[in-house]
Amino acid sequence: MADAKREIERKYESDDSGLPDLTGVGGVAAVLDKGLAELDATYYDTADQRLAAASLTLRRRTGGSDAGWHLKFPVAPGVRDEIRAPLSDTVPEEIAALVRSRVRDAELVPLVRLRSARDVRHLVDADGTLLAEASVDAVTAERLAGGSAAAQWTEIEVELADDGDPAFLDLVEKRLRKAGVRPSAAPSKLARALKETGGHRPGKNKHAAPRTAGDHVLAYLRAQRDVLVELDPAVRRDVPDSVHRMRVATRRARSTLRSFRSVLDHAVTDPVGAELKWLAGELGLDRDQEVMAERLTAALDALPPHLVTGPVRERLAAWADARHGGAHAHITAVLDSRRYLTLLDTLDTLLADPPVRKAAGKQPQKVLAKAVDKDLAALAALVEQAIGAPPGEERDIAVHEARKKAKRTRYAAEAATPALGTPARSLTQGMKSLTTLLGEHQDSVMTRLTLRELSAVAHAAGESTFAYGVLYGREEARAAQAEAELPGLWKEIRRTASG
Repeated sequence: MADAKREIERKYESDDSGLPDLTGVGGVAAVLDKGLAELDATYYDTADQRLAAASLTLRRRTGGSDAGWHLKFPVAPGVRDEIRAPLSDTVPEEIAALVRSRVRDAELVPLVRLRSARDVRHLVDADGTLLAEASVDAVTAERLAGGSAAAQWTEIEVELADDGDPAFLDLVEKRLRKAGVRPSAAPSKLARALKETGGHRPGKNKHAAPRTAGDHVLAYLRAQRDVLVELDPAVRRDVPDSVHRMRVATRRARSTLRSFRSVLDHAVTDPVGAELKWLAGELGLDRDQEVMAERLTAALDALPPHLVTGPVRERLAAWADARHGGAHAHITAVLDSRRYLTLLDTLDTLLADPPVRKAAGKQPQKVLAKAVDKDLAALAALVEQAIGAPPGEERDIAVHEARKKAKRTRYAAEAATPALGTPARSLTQGMKSLTTLLGEHQDSVMTRLTLRELSAVAHAAGESTFAYGVLYGREEARAAQAEAELPGLWKEIRRTASG
């Protein structure tokens, strides 16, 4: 079973390869010699180095206190999340799954071998609490694929202790700089090894600044594809909010294909849009349940204790846990499916060889503005229909349709903002306010459906259903409030858009 650890460290170089005395720095009372560790790590990647291009590192290491498989994801400069799995001869499945969105069907092969003689020091405070680990590494790098060169160097690492204050590393660095130690030019040992053994560490593909209408649409679509790929491991690890963010990126990509049909040939993109719709629906199984659980928990917490009769909290918790566990297993299966991986391949192909139409080569202002205006006009009709519909199911459906169109209009305005500037930016903000209000209404509709289900189960079990009725009434009031606010908000959005 893989586990995760947040790693905060800094790397340095020194002409004399020495570690200066750090006693007294930031509360360091003693520097303890922990001896020499012999580390032997083999780094894996695809033949075209897809992991290195994304600043990911995958290694199998022996020696030291944490022998095993290590997969590292960049979080910020000097900060990485390290996923660990026990030592084995082949890449563990739980590790392989976390790089599948990048690797796809390519084979992971040994790329570089790094052997390090690590001289370890522990920086501790007056109570003996570990503040950081400092080490001097004598490294030998050997290319295993794509070359046969070798390289050697010495570097200093300072890794913050678990739950330590990153500001401590600033104090250590100040002392190191005074001693002539400088930050490493390479972000990782692997990056340096690739550079010094005749290979190169691929960078992310750089694209010219958008100029045409097609450039802007493709830049926005490319950004959503990148988000899908980057969030895949987080969704598999059940990182909070990752499913929601991945679903939003999926919807943004689909909306882009639908809104800018004058730019991209819909005969080619419609099947891609259908697959994006499928993926968004699969991701929604978990997200919708998550929203309901959070909403109901907050509503229950807001009730006075005397209104909460029966085991409502226990039933809600059991429902949330059971639904979430099943939904997460389902999503993981979706991400492992051939259909999902084919979708990622299709998006790559579309972006590499886009099915552009004549309008794609034109100046963006007119082309993009026309597409956004078309979405806005369609939204206006739906909002007016929702406002005029009688309360009840008919209005609920109309509000939901308006909400979906508002999201599409928002995403179109987002894509057009780099070209259109303030007007598109203002419309994006207006659409955000509108979708928030309409989303509150839709959440109320779905929460009431959930409350009816929970109440029926509780009633069958002989439990009091009074609290469910109270919550239901409050949800009705929240929906009514959203309906009352809609005309005024829409009037303000139209005024801003026309100005």
